[in-house]
Amino acid sequence: MDETREDNPMAMRKALALLALATACAPVSRKPVDRVDPSGHALKVTSAEVPAAPPAAPPAASAPAQPPSGASGSSAGPLHYPATRTVDQVDVFHGVQVADPYRWLEDLDSAETAAWVAAQNQVTTAYLAEIPERERIQRRLTELWNFEKYAVPAKAGDRYFFAKNDGLQNQAVIYTLDRLNGTPRMLIDPNTLSADGTIALTALSVSDDGKLMAYGLSSGGSDWEEWRVRDVATGQDLPDRLQWVKFSTTAWTHDHQGFFYSRYDEPKAGEQLEQANYFQKLYYHRLGTPQSADRLVYERPDHKDWGFLAQVTDDGRYLVIQVWKGTEIENGILYQDLGDPGSPMRELLGAFDASYDFLGNDGPVFWFKTNLGAPRGRVIAVDARSPAHEHWHEVLAEKPETLEGVSVLHDNFVALYLKDAHSQVRVFDLEGKPLREIAFPGLGAAAGFTGKRRDSETFYLFTTFTSPAAVYHYDLVTGKSTLFRQPKVAFDPSRYETKQVFYTSKDGTRVPMYVTARKGLPLDGNNPTLLFGYGGFNISMTPAFAIPNLVWMEMGGVYAVPNLRGGGEYGEEWHQAGSKLKKQNVFDDFTAAAQWLIDHHYTRTDRLAISGRSNGGLLIGAALTQRPDLFGAAWVGVGVLDMLRFHKFTIGWGWVSDYGSPDNPEEWKALYAYSPYHNLHPGTHYPATFITTADHDDRVVPAHSFKFAAALQKDQGGEAPVLLRIETRAGHGSGKPTSKQIEEATDGFAFLVRQLGMKDVLPGP
Repeated sequence: MDETREDNPMAMRKALALLALATACAPVSRKPVDRVDPSGHALKVTSAEVPAAPPAAPPAASAPAQPPSGASGSSAGPLHYPATRTVDQVDVFHGVQVADPYRWLEDLDSAETAAWVAAQNQVTTAYLAEIPERERIQRRLTELWNFEKYAVPAKAGDRYFFAKNDGLQNQAVIYTLDRLNGTPRMLIDPNTLSADGTIALTALSVSDDGKLMAYGLSSGGSDWEEWRVRDVATGQDLPDRLQWVKFSTTAWTHDHQGFFYSRYDEPKAGEQLEQANYFQKLYYHRLGTPQSADRLVYERPDHKDWGFLAQVTDDGRYLVIQVWKGTEIENGILYQDLGDPGSPMRELLGAFDASYDFLGNDGPVFWFKTNLGAPRGRVIAVDARSPAHEHWHEVLAEKPETLEGVSVLHDNFVALYLKDAHSQVRVFDLEGKPLREIAFPGLGAAAGFTGKRRDSETFYLFTTFTSPAAVYHYDLVTGKSTLFRQPKVAFDPSRYETKQVFYTSKDGTRVPMYVTARKGLPLDGNNPTLLFGYGGFNISMTPAFAIPNLVWMEMGGVYAVPNLRGGGEYGEEWHQAGSKLKKQNVFDDFTAAAQWLIDHHYTRTDRLAISGRSNGGLLIGAALTQRPDLFGAAWVGVGVLDMLRFHKFTIGWGWVSDYGSPDNPEEWKALYAYSPYHNLHPGTHYPATFITTADHDDRVVPAHSFKFAAALQKDQGGEAPVLLRIETRAGHGSGKPTSKQIEEATDGFAFLVRQLGMKDVLPGP
């Protein structure tokens, strides 16, 4: 399955994370974006203003066709779910009483919750074990997954650094090269740090001279990181250890004596995976000193929701800080002159009126990508000596395409655009004059182009739905691309094709969608189809290669990805059109995509499955509760499912910028209207549903999935199964070991194969 992809604002960190993009593994943002009850339980309205939700239960007569005989349980009969007790918990929101009978499942560390989790896993494991196709699916996934995967190299000093996975390694390994045609030397192998592969290297930052590397480790999938420092020449770690780091970049000073980073105070014992994350602080760590001696550089006790991403300019002169608030697009910019020891921290852009991504500088003139006055993005120059708006200079004007990112390389701007959700890359000089466009072989996604202003070379990758990411070396002097690494997969992409179609949503909006399947696919309405969606946080769903999707297509399936509103495909207006009070547009876009696939005879209801993760899990939860008649099966991954309490845990408060706040009466009505946990109705025939989460998910805490699964199991009026799969020693997705990725994909596809009545899949040789 595809994962969310969220851009890392810092170049070196993005270079490492591109391995995840190449293999569709994990979100890569350093901001807390999620690249993540029951109705019929005594809802009492006590105010004169009746909320818009929940709607009346869908009629049972409109239930989807049921799975083939025996698909709803074992041969012994219907499934018997673990007993889930209820409590008399009622909350009052703006005069409305709302029951929360499964509140006790939010106590993730209780013995009762642990016993319930074990019982749910036992039911799910037994059910999946009876599916005969499961073994063949796992074997084929393993065969295809076993290929070399490369990240985009990054250069520091005279060295190159890149990540590589030999095939089935649980974690990618970091290598260094003295020259491009040299022999790689292993620098860090995270696979040696834990027997089960659950300690992941989640970030790295190399000093400007290429001699020292700071790197972050995550255990069990948690967002918390421990940072260490390694001597690149010797491969040995220094004594430095930094803890309680989360949502941070690392910025080395050019004397190579230390770096800036962000952290939170140590959480209360036992609440590390649940406690809300507030009051991030920016520190400077000097090598060879304990963390307790780190210098506090900046904090804002008057703004508990502010976070800080640090970067040192290429010339080493300035510290630039991006000030973020949750997942809001708008941010502020601070800077400090590192060349003047007495220089104070100064505000450069403090209005929080738009997004400002720092690109580089020419002395005191700073370049930013912004959406101020340009919903699809532009580049401006701001002189720190006269930063008022009237003195700004526009370098790259807004274009019809969406400006996704910009790098300053070899005294040029390398600009990555999206045209109808596929990549275009153009090169401009520093005055904004067009120089050239980089050609790509068809509809796909490009990423990379990291480096420093002085660099005459860079690297990028290009991928499609059926071709793994090829890594290219790009000469910025000649404009020539040369293949650097080309992964080989035991799969013939020439037998498959991707089409981009456009359909009309409920309100008349034109929405693009990618549809990938075998060439010559008969449009007879019988094809099993998997519709994957996200739709949120300004994240663009571009073509991405993922082994599970290949296996799905080999089994005869169609894979479809619509570019829903809420994403960033068409700029900030497209994003806002699927946010807060307009979030319903996302669900309408998704159901319209499903209907288009049916109307154009790709599939039919009982052969149509839907899937999404994190914010995409919310999408699937809302879709199956609003239109249970439209789908044959649903896969809800690490979803945000209780929209009245999402802001109570870890970084959930930061999602208010996209979802709205339950504390705001109008936004609460919108949230309550679609909250999956609160819009289930007893006796409704819901589609077969597979819910996946992880016990160490501290991005979208597993209580969302626990409560939703308990309520859906109770309210299911048909025979279609509702299964909950809880992964142990795993988190939201980032850093998940290869073995666990294969296991989860195996179980999910085995479930879909059975529910959609797919026969004779993946026959043996």
